[in-house]
Amino acid sequence: MAKDRMRYDLMLEDALRGVARRALERVRDEGLPGEHHFYLTFRTDDARTGVSDALRARYPQDITIVVQHQFWDLEIGDQGFAVTLSFSGMPERLEVPWGALTGFNDPSVQFGLQFEYRASEGGGPVVPLATDAATAPPAADADVRDGAEAEDPAEGEGEKIVTLDSFRKK
Repeated sequence: MAKDRMRYDLMLEDALRGVARRALERVRDEGLPGEHHFYLTFRTDDARTGVSDALRARYPQDITIVVQHQFWDLEIGDQGFAVTLSFSGMPERLEVPWGALTGFNDPSVQFGLQFEYRASEGGGPVVPLATDAATAPPAADADVRDGAEAEDPAEGEGEKIVTLDSFRKK
């Protein structure tokens, strides 16, 4: 079989990450509708991910955060997203490049996506996000799970999880 020189797998993954981006943009612009809330899993060990040293020490590889009742300053950019959450009562600014995002779930409608991790090239510093819209005011209906190691929503019954491995040739 011919080698895929177009890299359709990467194109598909970028398109699916676009679903997470558009969902976050809607929340930034309109707030969370109804019972919607998001579990976002991302790699803390990626050099581009901006988290405090204390949070990185507590979660050295990855973390799952919940956007539901308390979040502030949600920014969406071409490079990734940033949000301020509360961990043990202390505000924490998180900057997450799209390539470090490995999971997006909205358990209110049993929808989820899993992504392959794309390691940073060159191991450079955190890339500041270029926002493409004004930051939304704090939302009244957002939340953070302290410690953020919530049950994996992808393991629930009847959830619709799309994994790219099913499309890849091995």
